[in-house]
This record gives sequence, C-alpha cells and structure tokens, in this order.
Amino acid sequence: MPELPEVETIRLGLEKYLVGHKIENVEIKYSKIFSGEVKDIVNAKIIKIRRFAKVLAIDLLNNYSIVIQIKLTGQLIYRGPKLPKIPLLSKKVLGLPGKHTHLIFYLDKKGILYYNDVRKFGRIKIVKTEEVAKTGFVGNLGFEPFKDLTISIFRGITSKSSSSIKIVLMDQEKIGGLGNIYANDALWLAKINPKKSANKLNSDENSRLYKSILDVLKGGLKYGGASEQAYVTADGGEGVYQKHFLVYDKEGEICQRCHKATITKIFLGGRGTYFCPECQKF
Repeated sequence: MPELPEVETIRLGLEKYLVGHKIENVEIKYSKIFSGEVKDIVNAKIIKIRRFAKVLAIDLLNNYSIVIQIKLTGQLIYRGPKLPKIPLLSKKVLGLPGKHTHLIFYLDKKGILYYNDVRKFGRIKIVKTEEVAKTGFVGNLGFEPFKDLTISIFRGITSKSSSSIKIVLMDQEKIGGLGNIYANDALWLAKINPKKSANKLNSDENSRLYKSILDVLKGGLKYGGASEQAYVTADGGEGVYQKHFLVYDKEGEICQRCHKATITKIFLGGRGTYFCPECQKF
C-alpha cells in the first residue's frame, strides 16, 4: 500500500500538473468509490494539492475539495498540456483509460486526470474545504513525520503501548503515513527487533528509531517511492525505492550490514515482517 513517500510523490506531481486547471466534467464509471455532488466541483479552478499522511486533498477556488484515499491499488495519472512529453507508461497501468479506470476528471485545455483502481478499495469524496480535516479519511490520523511527530511525542507514543514496536509504528491513529515497507526498514536501520514491546524501548533506542524513521522516509522521497505493487507516479511512471530496500522483501538474503545472518521473515499483525536476527536481537 502506498505510504507517505509514495503519496507525497503523487502530491508533488499533481501540484505541478493540476494547479491552474479547471474541472469541466467528471465521468464516474464505478459509483461506489465516489461520494458527493459533481456539480460542486464543475467549473471550479484547482488551486492547491495537500496531503494528510496517505490521504490527498485537491483544493478548489470555490472552497470545495476533492479528498482522495488511494488505498492499496489506486492510481492518479495526468495527461494534458502540462505534460507535453509523455513518459514511458508503467506496466502497472492496465490501460489509460482501461477496464480499471473508474473515474475521469476532464479538465480545461484538454487536460485529463484518470483514477484507476484494480481492487476498488480507494475512495473519493467531495467536501467543503473547511471540512477536509473532519472527514473520516483524515480526522482519526495520528501524528505525522516531518510535521508534528516530535521526538518527545514519539517517546510518549511508544511508552504507552505494550504491543510490538512494529505494530505501533503502523497504527495510523498513532503515527500517520508509515506503513509496512518503511517500518521494516526503519527498525532494521535502528537495530531494533520488530517483536520488541514498544514500552520496553530505552531512551537511546527511541532516539535511534525516531531518526531512522525520518531517514528511510527521506530515502523513499528521494527515489520517488517504491513501485512494489500498483503504485505509479502522477505521470504514470515508477518510483525506484524498491531498488534500495534495506531489509523489506529480502527474506533469505545476507544482511547487508553484518554480512553474517540471513534476513528472516515472520508475520506481525498479519503483515510480512523482515529483520536480521544478528543485528536486531530480541
């Protein structure tokens, strides 16, 4: 599922391509993913793209916003005058438009924004801009790295939970934007076993982990996110963080730090969890 770096990469692309366009029409091919009134956004000018953890908000000049939760397989792909040179389309895009294109925004100047979603888990909602933060998509999100997740708040979060630290890192009501890929890599970088109880972390471990979270997220942003599953950028291309995974999806490989142990895979909270039994002792 796209995490903070992937969704921020999409946001940056949409900010570049969409701002200044007007929405002329909306074609809804699968109504279950959409809620709100189309009339509230037709002829409205796009002025800003915001992100709340893994959620996007397209703000309009008429004080309405389009809130988008792409979930596991959602794709937002632009075509139009602000992208004169069309890049190579990722093979993860199954037609543009295609059978998995469920919503199309028709923009002025022959611009188009496609929403594809193979699993149909994503949701798109029209709300007043002042109500974006109150929507179910956004209202329950926890503290976010690079915004309001300070080291003191992070220590407070870990100290109050006896759950495994990896489960805590992925709880969106505690920390917004962190998912399976970056939680795995952050724990490896900090040399902390993912099974360790969060409230058993000492001060040094909390500090290392906090820094490691920021470091792996910066790496994800640097490489345009990880196109591990269905994720693509706003122009239909791919990120390359998957070529720079530290431990995620490396089961059976030799640890690139200690060069002794092989990476082990277990399941925590139903999610694949990767760690080095030598570097990340329990």
